[in-house]
Amino acid sequence: MIFEIPQYGLKAYALFFSKYGSRESFKQSELDWIVTNSMKKKIFSLLLRNGWIKKISRNLYKCINPEIIFKELISFKIPELIRKAEKPYAFTNLSAVEIWSDYSYIQRSIDKSPYFIKILKRDLGYWKGFFNQYNIQNYVNKGSAIGEYIILIPVKQFNSTEKDGLKVESLKETIKMAKQNDLFLYAYNYIRKKYGAFAS
Repeated sequence: MIFEIPQYGLKAYALFFSKYGSRESFKQSELDWIVTNSMKKKIFSLLLRNGWIKKISRNLYKCINPEIIFKELISFKIPELIRKAEKPYAFTNLSAVEIWSDYSYIQRSIDKSPYFIKILKRDLGYWKGFFNQYNIQNYVNKGSAIGEYIILIPVKQFNSTEKDGLKVESLKETIKMAKQNDLFLYAYNYIRKKYGAFAS
């Protein structure tokens, strides 16, 4: 999985790609006369870990094509990442409608992709740290950003159920919210048809 990287990593990648493209290989020694040995190790570790370069032998590397990197930067990561979380959560609001409607209603695009999750108030620090480590923009109750981001909704308590391997607000709460907004009419009807009496 590819994440955003600091300026020094971008500059190193730009140097490698401008000299070698994505076909020719290079060695760590390319940076010997530019940065310290510890910084060189840090740069290569960063680029490898984030998928911007790949190791092709013991001491040879190649750049990943920038087109692949840029597509990955705006890809949807949160549903995969949140499975690693160790604290309770529940997708809520529009995200719950999306999940319960089997994505017949989709609120996201590469331009703007918000996710809404309920968390326990006492776990707010954990969640901010969790998403920060993956460079995912996160806000409390409201906010907006380019691409994918998360809105954390801290509450004292909540219930969740599991759907498609994700923890989500109950079907009853989701259908109630969907019913109140004409924008979700298709999703609301889809959910009612699929779940019948359970959606009442």
